[in-house]
Amino acid sequence: MQNNYDTEAETDTPISILIADDHPLILAGLASLINSMSGFRLLGQASTGQQALELYQRLRPDVVLMDLNMPEMNGVQAIEHICAFDADARIVILTTYQGEENVHRGLRAGARGYLLKASGFNQLTDCITTVAAGKQYLPAELAAQLAERIDANRLSRRELDILQHLSAGKSNKMIARSAGIEVGTVKFHVNNILSKLNVSSRTEAATVASQRGLLGAF
Repeated sequence: MQNNYDTEAETDTPISILIADDHPLILAGLASLINSMSGFRLLGQASTGQQALELYQRLRPDVVLMDLNMPEMNGVQAIEHICAFDADARIVILTTYQGEENVHRGLRAGARGYLLKASGFNQLTDCITTVAAGKQYLPAELAAQLAERIDANRLSRRELDILQHLSAGKSNKMIARSAGIEVGTVKFHVNNILSKLNVSSRTEAATVASQRGLLGAF
């Protein structure tokens, strides 16, 4: 009888949440939404990655909703620091942009869920409860995208740097000057980038890079 009582008491305990987002309106909207939902309790709000880390260390919430693009310390860095502090931290990436690379970086840093800010109420509650239970939450379409990633086809740090320049419309000479390498080396990397992204032109490479979130500064 004692065990059943403990289980029920634990089940009735609200899931405590910390929100981290640098957009005041989004922060206020999420806070209001969570405060209106039964079974959830808002512990704190952060507008920078550094604040998110400090509040997590002080409040120890069950779940963190983490934006990726924040000042002082971006979301990926905040996730890394929080997970270094608490290996059992349960963090959900909450972002406006759907990009494969963003998902990959966040999950690699230790996040257990990924959700678009445009998601519906049911998705938000499902995500929070799933992650709070220690499980991973990924919408089906994003899980499929991640499943298709091939480790061997990831761009190197140098290739990502050149892709940034390429997407800005720079010529090989301009990229070589900016990166401090030879034009021939730039051509070599550009060819590798086109091959790995499975595209035939620089314009296509820039488009795919944008769609996959490869141009994000983290």
